[in-house]
Amino acid sequence: MKKPIILGAVALAASLYGAAAVAAPCMTVTLTGTQGGPPIFKGQAGAGTLVQYGNDENKCGAVKMQFDTGRGTTLRLSQLGVPVGKLNAIFYTHMHSDHTEGLADMLQLRWHFGSKGPKVDIVCSEDAKSPLGHTLSCTKFAAHIGDALIESGEMAQRLAENKVRLPGGPADLTNVKTFKPGGEPVEVWASGDVKVTAIGSRHIPGHASYRVDTPAGSVVIGGDAGNDKPKPPRSSSTSEQVEKLAQGADVIVHSTIHPVMGPDKDSGFPPPIYFRQSTASDLGAMAKRTGAKHLMLTHLIPPMGAPKQGPYPIPGGALTENDYKQAAKDGGFDGDTLVGTDLATLRLPAN
Repeated sequence: MKKPIILGAVALAASLYGAAAVAAPCMTVTLTGTQGGPPIFKGQAGAGTLVQYGNDENKCGAVKMQFDTGRGTTLRLSQLGVPVGKLNAIFYTHMHSDHTEGLADMLQLRWHFGSKGPKVDIVCSEDAKSPLGHTLSCTKFAAHIGDALIESGEMAQRLAENKVRLPGGPADLTNVKTFKPGGEPVEVWASGDVKVTAIGSRHIPGHASYRVDTPAGSVVIGGDAGNDKPKPPRSSSTSEQVEKLAQGADVIVHSTIHPVMGPDKDSGFPPPIYFRQSTASDLGAMAKRTGAKHLMLTHLIPPMGAPKQGPYPIPGGALTENDYKQAAKDGGFDGDTLVGTDLATLRLPAN
């Protein structure tokens, strides 16, 4: 008489276990662009990283965060099946065109088909004045993102066709949230179980690096961060602030320069630009010190297979994936090194 009860209990337990498994939290980190700097090589998109969080039922996609928007970001997102209108927030590490120029395309598309909203949060550092006298302004960048289209008359023409569209153009769909990056992590954005913190880091005035924490794992996006000391002698090319932010993180995503571009290697690459980037070997050393499981090298200088970085020749010829992996290994990192290609994706936890 007890057998049906036992079988029913087993079936119920299996059903509940299956439901729990389906709803398990997960996070994906996708490189939407891996080109290093303003040059372009074989159609690589400009710098960008998409971080998504959710569970197995929504394919880890309940919250969508885009970090930097280099050229071609919209195209890469479309390949992932992620409409720009579904992004919850866009974060900027700094105001360099190779990290920002895709925003105009993204917001124009969002304005064209989604003027009813919602607005997208744009998270970035507050205006930062350079010692040289100029000011880096994410706020002004966002406010004037549609100016060229307004001045060309396109906005007026499209508004005449559809009165539902916002009269101010793409800028009307932005909700800019600024913060002052300093030497300690500060929370800059949150949504449900997702928390994003930021820290100031050296590259240009206003540069910030980010960390995303979720129940499925954590990822640090370093941007173009480099050591506060602009040139040797110094202990490392990597940022001490990013290292502080990355303690215990599962994944580090970071722009990378290969040591072959150094001033002693006869590439002609400008030393000040070389010294403000983090080398692959020093990133490997930092990843080991922080306990990271995965190191994603992106914004590669030089790109794999390229004979030059812009006008500068690669000493010894084009680099391979193994050249970058070996450089990280030389730094002491024995975890998983992913050498960036557009749309390369890492999932936590792994399938």
